[in-house]
Amino acid sequence: MPLTVPTADIAPLIGLLDLAGIAVFALSGALLAAQLRQTFVTMAFFALVTGVGGGSVRDLLIGAPVFWVRDPWVAPVCLGIALVAWFTPHRWWDKPVLEWADAVGLGAYAVLGTAKALAFGVPPVPAVLMGVITGCVGGIIRDVLAGRPSILMRPELYVTAGALSSVLCAGGAALGLPNAVVWPVAAVAGFGLRGAAIYWRLGLPVYTSGLREAD
Repeated sequence: MPLTVPTADIAPLIGLLDLAGIAVFALSGALLAAQLRQTFVTMAFFALVTGVGGGSVRDLLIGAPVFWVRDPWVAPVCLGIALVAWFTPHRWWDKPVLEWADAVGLGAYAVLGTAKALAFGVPPVPAVLMGVITGCVGGIIRDVLAGRPSILMRPELYVTAGALSSVLCAGGAALGLPNAVVWPVAAVAGFGLRGAAIYWRLGLPVYTSGLREAD
């Protein structure tokens, strides 16, 4: 059953959370470019691609207008984040801070992506995948451009955390539960799983059966 579009009273809050999530992802892209000692142009490009990549792919797949092309704030936020990263010492953004901020963005973005897909009439299972794409694809594109193994190719719990948020969001919608309850719970659940993976270095088991037989 399609998810209703957010009512007018919570729409501004959703918009602010969306921009906050974009800013977090954009910062991760800008800092990777800084770590690689790239120019400001590369840093700005990484910030933009990381911030809007997942949402852009989602919108193209569900037939929606690409969100950041029509929003006057998204591109300036990404470019502004690149400027902040360029003019501040890299030590300000140490790995733990960025990892935890990214965990918050992942849970929230997976929920927003799933909710938007449901609102456009996408069935629950594809909508869950749209949520995962929204939360993860920007980082995957960033890593591929940087020539390093993406999060998708590592066993740590990242995509799985986004999937948990997406499943809970779609499941709550299917049960007719209020969005005001389902969305925060789903976002916190994804953040909690990702946080546990960061703190305890949790990961999925890797495939070994075929290797053992070959040996």
